[in-house]
Amino acid sequence: MTDENLIDALKALGHPLRLRIVEALRAGERNVGEIEQATGIAQPGLSQQLAVIRAAGLVQTRKAAKLVYYSLDQAVLAGLRDRIGTFAGTPTDKASAAGPPPTRHPATGVARFARLS
Repeated sequence: MTDENLIDALKALGHPLRLRIVEALRAGERNVGEIEQATGIAQPGLSQQLAVIRAAGLVQTRKAAKLVYYSLDQAVLAGLRDRIGTFAGTPTDKASAAGPPPTRHPATGVARFARLS
């Protein structure tokens, strides 16, 4: 997952309505009408938010007759989880496997405004 993809995905998930839509899709594939019922988000706002989620690559779509079905893209979400996990120092992270960080000592003669550990 590129930095740009990560940023787009986080922006998409950072909006309360879009997060509600993604939560509704956790139950499985749904068409627009089903998403509207599950989330309480009325048209055209729902379509606008779905477009942002789709542009961020978080969902897959399929069309059956006049209905568009949305489902979460599990591969993209797994990549997002893995990238975010690197910030938290997951067990597969080499830095966390090496043990605790070294002790830091402040330089002499330097003004200190905050104590960092």
